[in-house]
Amino acid sequence: MSLKAERNKKKIANKVRKGFRGYPAATIAYYGPTNKKATKVAVGIVVKENAVPAQMKTWVSTEDVRNDSLILEEILGFIADYSVKSIAMTDAIIGCPHQEGIDYPDGEECQECTFWKGLDRWTGERIH
Repeated sequence: MSLKAERNKKKIANKVRKGFRGYPAATIAYYGPTNKKATKVAVGIVVKENAVPAQMKTWVSTEDVRNDSLILEEILGFIADYSVKSIAMTDAIIGCPHQEGIDYPDGEECQECTFWKGLDRWTGERIH
């Protein structure tokens, strides 16, 4: 990982570590074909309590997005554009990067990301 990527990663982690400081808030979630490599990151901006994200942006890569200095820099810029006061971020990759109903039919499992089949993305336990 480049020095620039490491710095940007630390900037995001520091904002997360500060905890909730008010709105607007950002949510950051990582997705990947397995729980080891994140190929997609989604960032949402929530402007008030109990609201759905007012803005959402995703980045995708064939490499791990968590180590991509350009993507991390763009995330920081996106967050700054909305004067975000708080950031909530998942500690782990939370599922397949493909979207149900868009990349595969509703009600089915992704045929590309077999790692996630029958796996609870929050606990890591088998559900089937």
